[in-house]
Amino acid sequence: MVTSRSEVPERHRLPVRKLVAASIGNAIEWYDWTIYSAFSVYFATRFFPGELALVNTLATFALAFFFRPLGGWLLGRFADLRGRKTAMLLTIVLMAGGSLLIGVLPTFDLIGWGAPALLVLARVGQGLSLGGEVSNASAYLAEIAPASRRGRYSAFFYISTGAALLVASLLGYLLTSVLSEQQLTAFGWRIPFVVGGVLGLIGIWLRRSLEETEQFADNREKARALRSPLWTTLRWHPKAVGMLIGFSMLSTLCYYTFFSALTPFAVDTRHADATDVFLALSVATVLFIALQYPMGALSDRFGRKPQLLVWSAATAVLIVPLSALVGPGLGGLLVVFCVGVGLYSAMTSIAPAIMSELFPTELRGLGIGAWYNLTVAVFGGTAPLVIQAFAAFGAEALFFWYIAAAAVLAFFVILALPETRGSELR
Repeated sequence: MVTSRSEVPERHRLPVRKLVAASIGNAIEWYDWTIYSAFSVYFATRFFPGELALVNTLATFALAFFFRPLGGWLLGRFADLRGRKTAMLLTIVLMAGGSLLIGVLPTFDLIGWGAPALLVLARVGQGLSLGGEVSNASAYLAEIAPASRRGRYSAFFYISTGAALLVASLLGYLLTSVLSEQQLTAFGWRIPFVVGGVLGLIGIWLRRSLEETEQFADNREKARALRSPLWTTLRWHPKAVGMLIGFSMLSTLCYYTFFSALTPFAVDTRHADATDVFLALSVATVLFIALQYPMGALSDRFGRKPQLLVWSAATAVLIVPLSALVGPGLGGLLVVFCVGVGLYSAMTSIAPAIMSELFPTELRGLGIGAWYNLTVAVFGGTAPLVIQAFAAFGAEALFFWYIAAAAVLAFFVILALPETRGSELR
């Protein structure tokens, strides 16, 4: 029997331009966020005096995280009321503006304590921005996706993030190869921040072409009718809030360990060569990007839970042995970064789908924004500071046991997570 052309199912085509436009802003957001941590060892003394310059700089990094829940709450609610597109444009303006400000700030030698004060102000703006960006971009990608392909669409979120991290690490590799440490401390650290500001203009231009999602349009009136929406998430969706916090705790620790905290830790504490660290991170980031779409497709076929259980269990078992390999030598660093981020891709590829499937549309921006970012603030923002504090007392191994404990907790939370593969968004 011959099947006519009209009977052959039409092959699904990814709306690549729309996915890139939605994701590119997230890439710029994460580029700006990451370079602060990666280059902190070079500009710390430019803003803070004394032996605690790096600690104070990382404390500023941590402080910005505590504005993420506020940004997630305000900008998430704004997105539920006014639309995902408008909110995503606002977040990228805040982030790029903060990056450009840091890039041109006068130093402590010129304006005294005004320098760290302005640095804190820029980071607060970026913290507010990123708090809204993660929830709104995640919601947008999930809402435009067919139910059977939500994992694939969600993968673009961290494809963009990985691309941003790759640019940041390659730029770090280039600058540390070309410039001396003295030049990096004097002016080289400014270059990636100025680049971030310029990239923000590209992101704004691309996001202007986006259309609002049907999910948002259909549920706008429900969002407007809500009173005390944050309390509503706790009263009517406590299980969703608890699960989001449970697996986000491990997710954020993994992210800020491998993409932020390990860079200054490897250089300052384990005496690894900075160029080797940036090169190993760059190679691992290429692997991270390459795994996103296949992992998203696997979740659409076999489910979200099996993937998350493998990620959390393997992290619990392997994180402490991997930490012993951090030190001089490119080989050990490659193993640490590639294994760590390879496992992590099982989570990141489907994170927007999982989080969006937990909340109804009228609460999605706020629900993800507030509770995800609160978790990130508590566990992610403090990661570079905690690992440096442990190292100062010669007990850095405790930090990796801390991650292992979080992985065990996440494993049991994920066991209770309902399987949402192929489900329609509420």
